[in-house]
Amino acid sequence: METNDNNNHAFKILKNWSEHSKQLKEKYSTLTDHDLKLEEGKEKETLERIGNRLRKNREEVLDILKEINLS
Repeated sequence: METNDNNNHAFKILKNWSEHSKQLKEKYSTLTDHDLKLEEGKEKETLERIGNRLRKNREEVLDILKEINLS
């Protein structure tokens, strides 16, 4: 699944989202299951919920997700 921002940069949502969302919850205790709920075609909304909860902009959320993906 991919989501595009206004600059046409694609970010691929992690295939093993369940495992990565657990890592995010461990790292950021303020995140809830609702924040991390991922539905096909609604990736942008998931990124927005995470950003709102963490008080981060979209690019910062993408950086966090990329970091999780690399670990």
